[in-house]
Amino acid sequence: MAVAAVAAAGLAVVVVNPAQVRHFAQALGKRAKTDPIDAAVIAHFAEATKAVARPLPDVETQILSAFMARRRQLVEMLVAEKARESKAAGKRLRNSIRRIMATLEDELKRLDEDIGKSVRGSPLWRVREDLMTSIPGVGPTTARTLLAELPELGNLGRRQIAALAGLAPWTRQSGQWKGRSMIAGGRAPVRRVIFMAALVASRYNPHLKAFRDRLVAAGKPKIVAIIAVARKLLTILNAIVRDQKPWQPA
Repeated sequence: MAVAAVAAAGLAVVVVNPAQVRHFAQALGKRAKTDPIDAAVIAHFAEATKAVARPLPDVETQILSAFMARRRQLVEMLVAEKARESKAAGKRLRNSIRRIMATLEDELKRLDEDIGKSVRGSPLWRVREDLMTSIPGVGPTTARTLLAELPELGNLGRRQIAALAGLAPWTRQSGQWKGRSMIAGGRAPVRRVIFMAALVASRYNPHLKAFRDRLVAAGKPKIVAIIAVARKLLTILNAIVRDQKPWQPA
C-alpha cells in the first residue's frame, strides 16, 4: 500500500529486502535504531548497492499476479488432498477427500478460464504468450506466470533477468577453498515455473535436450544441468520477447 501510494505520487521507489538493510547496518556498527539513523542507513545502502528504481506493475498486471497466486494455492491444495487420499483409511474418508478434490478441480478450471480471458483479451499479453509458448516445453501456465511476475522480461539483459528469477549462480570462495556455485533469492514463482518448464524442455525440446546431455556427459550432476537449462531457457524467452520473434528451431 505504501509503495503504491509513493509511486502514485510520481516519486521513484525501490523495494529492498529489509533483512539485507539490517545486516548492512550491523556491518557499519549501527546498533541504535531511530528514524533518522534508519533513514541514513537506507540511503547509504541504496548508494552502495546502486539500487535502481523500476516502475511498479500496472493494475492489470497486479490483478493477473493475484490470479496466478490463487492458482498456485489451488494446485497446492489439490496436491495435499491427493496425498491424503493415498493414505486414507476407509471408503467414506476417501469419498470425502474426492469430493473436495472435485470442488478444487472445478474451481481451478474456472480460474484458468478467467485467466485465459484476461490474457487473450490484452493485445500485448496475447502476443507475448504466443511468442513464449512457441518454445517447446513452455506452456500457458509458464507464460502467464512470467507475464504476471516478470514484466521486465524482454527489457533487461540476460544476467539481470536471471538475477530477478533467482537463477544467477553465485560462488562461495575463500583462499584456496572454493565451494559449489549456488542459486538463491529472486522471485520464487518465476524460478519454480522456469525449473518445471526446463524439466519438460530437456526432454522434448531438441535444442535444450542436447544442451543438457552435453553437460551431463561432461560430468555435471543432473540437477546442475537442469538449472543450467532453466537459465538458458529464460535467456531464450527474454530474447524472444525482446525481438518479437517466435522460436526458430535450429
